[in-house]
Amino acid sequence: MNIGEASKATGISVKMLRYYEEIGLVRPALRAYSGYRVYSDKNIETLRFVRRARDLGFQVKQIAALLDLWQNGSRASADVKSLATAHVQELEQRRRELDEMIATLEHLAHHCHGDHRPDCPILQSLGAEETAPQKSTRKKAPRPTFAVA
Repeated sequence: MNIGEASKATGISVKMLRYYEEIGLVRPALRAYSGYRVYSDKNIETLRFVRRARDLGFQVKQIAALLDLWQNGSRASADVKSLATAHVQELEQRRRELDEMIATLEHLAHHCHGDHRPDCPILQSLGAEETAPQKSTRKKAPRPTFAVA
């Protein structure tokens, strides 16, 4: 099957298929005499694996590790479980950070009058200086630094 058909069969865009081959995440498809990529059933199976892993939020390096484990018949399931549980912890941390951002934005939106006046606690908060260093390397929404009446 050609690259367009492989894209449809896997749900991965043509651009991403080329990128995954370019970075070595997946083996390049064989080429026909015309130079076009020809995807085998094994290529499609591997690409579907990659797509499912991406859908679960795994990063490219993690997917490479999962692919290595998947293709290694003598792997230990403990290695796979370790990767999965570490990813769950990362996702839980991201969820906590998202919950904090949501709470901050809900608080700010609640205190914004939303009328013709220019006063806006949302914009004031975004322009405020941060008061404490962040624990995470991810950028968090700033906490409101003003008194709301």
